[in-house]
Amino acid sequence: MRHRKGGFKLQRDPSARRALLRGLATNVILRDRVVTTVTKAKAVRPWVEKMITLAKRDTLHSRRQAAAFLQTPDSVKKLFDTLGPRFAQQPGGYTRIVRLGRRKGDGAEEVVIEILGTELRKRAEDRRQRREERLKQQQEESAASEAAVGASESATS
Repeated sequence: MRHRKGGFKLQRDPSARRALLRGLATNVILRDRVVTTVTKAKAVRPWVEKMITLAKRDTLHSRRQAAAFLQTPDSVKKLFDTLGPRFAQQPGGYTRIVRLGRRKGDGAEEVVIEILGTELRKRAEDRRQRREERLKQQQEESAASEAAVGASESATS
């Protein structure tokens, strides 16, 4: 009987499963979002959330624990410098899993696992870029119209 034997085996031996989850968690933290299968996303979600909880504490011990699990120093730095302060007041639920549909090759269902708040930053950046482009265009148009008005005044006088 498998009573209370939780977790996902992912058809791998324990060392390969740990390596897979470490790599996925590292990439989710570094890139803010990763496309993977449903089962892998559900398996890695608790690990990513534990890492963010460690980052909220921001002690030497928690840094060492995170560094022991994550694979790159850049991911540890980003975790403690940006993600920890971002979720300092939030009690949990730092990630989201969004289903994308079936993969063409083998028909596996794909999902995006992402850290919350990333889509807001991307939208804000897009909005800022569009606003800057609009302002540049308006300035160019006003400069062109002023030049045209100045040229027509000098021609009439």
